[in-house]
Amino acid sequence: RRFKEYRGMGSIGAMQGYGRDRYSSGQSGSGKLVPEGIEGRVPYKGPLHDFVYQLVGGVRSGMGYAGAATLEDLQCRTRLVRITNAGLIESHPHDVIITKEAPNYQVNMD
Repeated sequence: RRFKEYRGMGSIGAMQGYGRDRYSSGQSGSGKLVPEGIEGRVPYKGPLHDFVYQLVGGVRSGMGYAGAATLEDLQCRTRLVRITNAGLIESHPHDVIITKEAPNYQVNMD
């Protein structure tokens, strides 16, 4: 599995790189840093153009469901509806073992 490094702007690494003045403890010359962020890694999801392609496809699909020819039509013809976490889980496939993963579907909803 591949990972991508994640470094928050207030992490030790970021502060040592360029944010020393912004995140220092205020004691001149002490060299002490007060971190406000983390460093870690996240699963690599592929190049951005693949993500954008799937995102645009999802918007086009939604426009088709709404009968909207333009983004302006989509805004006029639809309304945002909030659902609960339980509703979100119920709206996804369940009681089935996925044998072929789709590039635009993620099982865990964290």
